[in-house]
Amino acid sequence: MDLIQVLNTISMLFMIYQFMIIGYILMSWIPSAQESSIGRLLSKFVEPYLGFFRKFIPPIGMIDFSPIIALLLLDFIRRGVFIVVQNIYNVLI
Repeated sequence: MDLIQVLNTISMLFMIYQFMIIGYILMSWIPSAQESSIGRLLSKFVEPYLGFFRKFIPPIGMIDFSPIIALLLLDFIRRGVFIVVQNIYNVLI
């Protein structure tokens, strides 16, 4: 695999996870959606990551800002992974 394919695959995986988080957040607005099979599946993948942020960022009123911070950090992680992969690729070539 060349570098472009590796970076595209990594980008796709991060994008899928970001959409899973957004879907999980949107499902929280519909009372019974998180109890559906899709909601439970998303919860298994997303809640451990979001739960980490909920420990440190309490909701303000009825608004939970932890998913926004989680998505921003996920983007920073994606960028960091890109830099690491590019550096590893450059060392190997």
